[in-house]
Amino acid sequence: MNISVIDLCIMSFQGPVNAFLLHWTMESGSNVTVFILLGLSQNRNIEILCFVLFLFCYVAIWIGNLLIMISITFSLLVDQPMYFFLNYLSLSDLCYTSTVMPKLMTDLLAERKTISCNNCMAQLFILHFLGGIEIFILTGMAYDRYVAICKPLHYTIIMNRQRCNTIIVACCTGGFLHSASQFLLTIFLPFCGPNEIDHYFCDVYPLLKLACTDTSRIGLLVIVNSGLIALVTFVILMVSYFLILHTIRAFPAESRAKALSTCSSHITVVVLFFGPALFIYIRPATTFPEDKVLALFYTIIAPMFNPLIYTLRNMEMKTALRKVWCQKAFLIGRQII
Repeated sequence: MNISVIDLCIMSFQGPVNAFLLHWTMESGSNVTVFILLGLSQNRNIEILCFVLFLFCYVAIWIGNLLIMISITFSLLVDQPMYFFLNYLSLSDLCYTSTVMPKLMTDLLAERKTISCNNCMAQLFILHFLGGIEIFILTGMAYDRYVAICKPLHYTIIMNRQRCNTIIVACCTGGFLHSASQFLLTIFLPFCGPNEIDHYFCDVYPLLKLACTDTSRIGLLVIVNSGLIALVTFVILMVSYFLILHTIRAFPAESRAKALSTCSSHITVVVLFFGPALFIYIRPATTFPEDKVLALFYTIIAPMFNPLIYTLRNMEMKTALRKVWCQKAFLIGRQII
C-alpha cells in the first residue's frame, strides 16, 4: 500500500519525467515542489471509517471486475462484441480506480497528505486518459446495442472483430488526446503558493485555483475539453438508447424484455458515471466542497457497481460465470483427488 500505481509509473520514467519537470519549473516560475491534499475530511474518526469502507470497495472492485474479465475470456462470450467491450470496460475500471484508491487509502491513515508535483501531474494525466477511454468504450457499447437491435440482419457484418478492434483503438486514441490536452493546459501553470489542494486527488480545477496567474481562459478551454466532450457523449448515448427503446416497441414480449434488461443496465452505468462528471466539468472553473463527494461516484462507486449491474441483470453473463467457475472447481477437485 506504500507504493501506488502512480509511484510505479513515475519510477519507470523517473529520468525523463524529472528532466521535463525541472525544465517546466524553470520556465513556468513555479517554486512549489509538493502539494498537500486536504482529502475528504479533517476528522480522524471519519478518516478511519472511510479507510475501512474504501478498502472493502477496492477489494470488491478487483474481485468483481476480475470475475467478469476471466469469465468472458474463458467462455464463448469473448466472441460477442458486447462482451468484448465489457471486458475492456472492466480493465479500464480496474486501472482507473487503481490510479486513485491506493493513494487515497494511504492518505486516510497518514498525518500529512502530500503528493509531489511529478506524481500530481502524472496522476492528472493517467486519470483523464483512463476516464476518456471509459467514456468512449461506453459509447462503443451503445453503438453495438444500437446495431444489434435496430439492424439485426447486418449485425455480424457491421460488428466484426476488425471493427471492434478499431473502436477500441479509437477509444484509446480519443482518451490520449483528451488527457494530453488537459495535461498541457496544466503543466505550464506557475504555482507560487499556497500548495493545498482541496481534493483527494489531483484534478484540473483544484490546480487552476492554486495557480498564481489568470486562469479564466484556461478554465474555458477545460470546459470545452472535458465538459463538452462529456455532454456531447452523454447526449449521443441518450439518443441512441431512445432510438433503441423506440425500435423494440414492435418486438415480441420476450425479445423486448431481454433488450430492455440489457439497455437498462447500460443506462444505469452511464448515469452513474456521467451525472457527477457533468456537474463538475460543465460549469466554469470553480470548486465546491460537494465535488469531492460527487467524484467518488465516477472514481469508486461506478467501477464497483459495474460488475453487479452487468452480471445480476444479464442471464448470459450469469451462465458464463457458473460454467467457467464450476469447471475450474471441478478441475481443482480432480487434481486434489
